[in-house]
Amino acid sequence: MRKLLLGSLLLIGAVGIGRAALPPLGVLPAAITDPDLARSDYAEHCGGCHGIQGSAAPAQLPELRGRVGWFMCTPQSRAYLIRLPNIAHSRITDNQQLADLVNYMVFGLGGASAPAGAKPFTADEVAHERKFALTSASLKAERARYVEVAIRQCGAPATMRLLYPGQK
Repeated sequence: MRKLLLGSLLLIGAVGIGRAALPPLGVLPAAITDPDLARSDYAEHCGGCHGIQGSAAPAQLPELRGRVGWFMCTPQSRAYLIRLPNIAHSRITDNQQLADLVNYMVFGLGGASAPAGAKPFTADEVAHERKFALTSASLKAERARYVEVAIRQCGAPATMRLLYPGQK
């Protein structure tokens, strides 16, 4: 039993230190109706690809940790987050529950990258933006366009052009 417990702790530790330089988590907004459910929904619906901690590098996926909040700097890039196919077409049909999940990503995983004063997503906003889901063919170009806006207008770091810090 003791060996099993020790092995489990070592495994948890190894997973947790995969990228020791990850930015800290941010404060979750009070608008999230159930933070535990939002965190769980993220793990179930997003964490498999983007990583439970918001970092799946060096996978060829955008890193969320310390970065996703930059997309809140303009109304268009804010809408982009909800229009992403895996969000717009999520199996989560309750718009408040989906807003909570995205708010967890933006403010929790995104941390300091979320601009001061950025307002959390609402159920009504999610319901509206889901109607305009992007196609997978447009994702790379759309992301690049909004990243350039975030760099130019909002002071996002130029490393946002990369899918994850340190990408070669």
